[in-house]
Amino acid sequence: MKEIVVLCTAKDKAEAKTIAKALVQKRLAACVNIVAQIESIYMWKGEVCEDGEALMIIKSFDGLFLKLEREIKSMHSYEVPEIAAVKMDELSADYAKWMKDVLKS
Repeated sequence: MKEIVVLCTAKDKAEAKTIAKALVQKRLAACVNIVAQIESIYMWKGEVCEDGEALMIIKSFDGLFLKLEREIKSMHSYEVPEIAAVKMDELSADYAKWMKDVLKS
């Protein structure tokens, strides 16, 4: 499995924490960082919107992505949550080992 970083915004820090804890407890994520306040400008239903959000930076494996996506969608308040994964091209060996140890079933 390849290590990934998943970016996901939430309506606020409280929602992000709820989702993050569930992902870690279910071993779908090794770690989730939360940036409590970001500003997002986006197109939604034909209008330009501007909102404050929280950003989750989720560390996982590509083989867990579909389960992780389902879990996020089951808890998320948005109709269409952002769930975007990027494969890690480089990662320290120690961190990669830690991730594998944490995410073992």
